[in-house]
Amino acid sequence: MRDDRLARLRARTHELGVHLPVLSPGDDLRYLAGWSPLRDERFFALLVAPDGLALVSPELAAETASRRVGAEVYPYADAQGPRPALRAALARLGPLPQRVAVCDDLRADHLLLLQEHLRQATFQLVSALTAPLRARKDLQELEAMRRSQAAADAAVLAAWTAARPGVSELEVAEAAAAAARQAGAESVPFALVASGPNTADPHHEPNRRRLRPEEALLVDVGARWDGYCSDVTRVGFLGQPVGRYLEVHGVVERALRAALDAVRPGVPACRVDRAAREVITAAGYGPYFVHRTGHGLGLSPHEPPSVHGEERALLEEGMVITVEPGVYLPGEFGVRLEEAVVVLDSGPEILSRLPRDVFPCPGPA
Repeated sequence: MRDDRLARLRARTHELGVHLPVLSPGDDLRYLAGWSPLRDERFFALLVAPDGLALVSPELAAETASRRVGAEVYPYADAQGPRPALRAALARLGPLPQRVAVCDDLRADHLLLLQEHLRQATFQLVSALTAPLRARKDLQELEAMRRSQAAADAAVLAAWTAARPGVSELEVAEAAAAAARQAGAESVPFALVASGPNTADPHHEPNRRRLRPEEALLVDVGARWDGYCSDVTRVGFLGQPVGRYLEVHGVVERALRAALDAVRPGVPACRVDRAAREVITAAGYGPYFVHRTGHGLGLSPHEPPSVHGEERALLEEGMVITVEPGVYLPGEFGVRLEEAVVVLDSGPEILSRLPRDVFPCPGPA
């Protein structure tokens, strides 16, 4: 358990008038305890009262949970189910709470179980408590993210080496993920590889389509190091890029630079989006920029703030966000360039060390 983070969570809980945050397996629990169990159908919850902690856990995770979290554990057997353990944990914490905060991605059946035992309570999302705590990264978190980014960079380079006519998108994605793990990543949340017209689908999932000469390639990879995520997107071409492709790549590069110039503490996130969008719109491609400019990054691949045109939240020193403008021409190709950056007074620190040129494929072995 991170006692400093627990104290900050309790202070935030008191400030917002919440009586009981309930943390289920996921990134909020990992932030607080430095650990989270495997998420499955079994009910698992850390109850954070003002003056106590109680942990409801299936027996198979109880010993590890007790050691990693440091809370009093109320275990239950699979055959018994969690209801008796949950009742005992709530009784241990005193008067039943009136306002309960639960994780944004809590399973519906687990929410219904909590509501069954806390009929008097109103429920809200715990992100109102945890998102501001998680937004600004400390030095240890930033170091993990730099290492995570180095692993993602290795994945992109491996993708260019693997990309050649006749190889499938899936095979390129597998080569990228393997390189990230070889570089030390504990996991690879995503390795998106798109070829040819598939590059015009912003979140295309790699499939068995085989790469062909004289077509575009897009690679978007995120790795994890000590729980913290990276995110980077680069583009390549099998052969000599055609003139229009180079034109669009130049527009997206200028949009990215304009957005990076806007990244400073105290700047509303919408201004970063506007900076990128103005460049793309002026070039005549506005209708083909079909998503926000970026998002927060940390324990989750996507977390606040959301960098879109209506987001008034101010960037803060130590936040990590992505900046990823793109242009997508249906049936032809798409170009997206993405940097993960640390928000600093001196200007954004770009975590990736990869150039943003169009990579020639296949790259050097």
